[in-house]
Amino acid sequence: MTTTLVLHRGSLRANPYDQWLEGLDSKIVLLGSAQQLALFGEELPTGAPYLHAEALPDYDAGPGVAERAAELIREFGVTDIIATQEFDIERAAVLRERFGLPGQHTDSAVVYRDKWAMKCAAVAAGIPVAEHALLTSPWDLDRFVAAHGLPAVVKPRRGALSVGVAILRTRAELAEWSAGAELTDEHGEPGWLVEAYVEGSMCHVDGTVLDGEIATLWPSQYTYALADFRDRKGRVDIALDTADPLARRLSEFGEKVLAAFGGPEHFAFHIEVFVTPGGELLLCEAASRAGGAGVRDVQRALFGFDPMEYPVRRQLGLPVERGPRRDPSCIAGQLLFTKRPGVLGALPDPALMPPGVLKYQTFAQVGERVADASHSGDFLAAFIVTGADRADCEARIREVERWFTAGLAIG
Repeated sequence: MTTTLVLHRGSLRANPYDQWLEGLDSKIVLLGSAQQLALFGEELPTGAPYLHAEALPDYDAGPGVAERAAELIREFGVTDIIATQEFDIERAAVLRERFGLPGQHTDSAVVYRDKWAMKCAAVAAGIPVAEHALLTSPWDLDRFVAAHGLPAVVKPRRGALSVGVAILRTRAELAEWSAGAELTDEHGEPGWLVEAYVEGSMCHVDGTVLDGEIATLWPSQYTYALADFRDRKGRVDIALDTADPLARRLSEFGEKVLAAFGGPEHFAFHIEVFVTPGGELLLCEAASRAGGAGVRDVQRALFGFDPMEYPVRRQLGLPVERGPRRDPSCIAGQLLFTKRPGVLGALPDPALMPPGVLKYQTFAQVGERVADASHSGDFLAAFIVTGADRADCEARIREVERWFTAGLAIG
């Protein structure tokens, strides 16, 4: 019998590792986030196949998390580490190397996690990116703006969920950000990047690599800016049609990124790509994990399986049911509403929900006082909607958006 350490941030209900690992003669040791468990109203699992489960505060960036994981590896004789969340990718890779365990190591984990290493790898492979610089002092930002102008985008080197990302549009905003910024991270290294602002739209390419080959890959397009997560409108994100030439160009672009960045034998990926008004494709960011929000659900609708589950099963040698790589047979998208402050007075009647909704979730209860969104994944409600093609899917999403906003009362 083997023992698997699961590092996990987020909802355990949405990631049932005990079910995912069915058929494996292995016990699970879980190290999770106390804050996230409280946020989702969940408790630590008990009983088989969990051998041990605990949650730590300050899980995202706490210096003691990796060392506690190391203690658990030694105590329980851990033979594999599972990490499917952005904050755990590099942490798990370091632990695997330290203890000689299989799976993703730091050579690829750092490229997908450290945005500076990511940009350098992209440039070396001839993949277009926006002009960018590492900020080692406030003068670096001034020099960058002098060369490339405003707006400029500043972002944490190892950030996630759009936390800390800022679009500086004026000299006053530039000065205010510089005055309050701490440019070094907890290790004393440069912790921030600046990038030239890119006009155009944002697309993303999502899928899975199984047994060293691309098993699924398909692009979608955001109709909103990720950093504007306090926008009160519905945020719409829909897969592209199979006949859309842009879908083919984005697919080839995603394949090039994967070839340049590498990765383990089994992993999910999420690649964000700018499309300029002139049609140029520029890499924004790439991650060796499934996309957030409802991206997993959209991918499940497109290809019939959870892109987070299958790489986990294959990493541990378990079988999965899949055929050859193919285009999606339908089109799916997501409609998201981020939280806004106030008391939630009413939600629309689900019995009157328009057709086409595959999944509907709310993240607050009527009567609850809701805080403003703190990051791009801090939702009030989320929908997954399917359609025969992109136009049909968007029409259904807009109908759902009207139904939800008409029945929502918060203030």
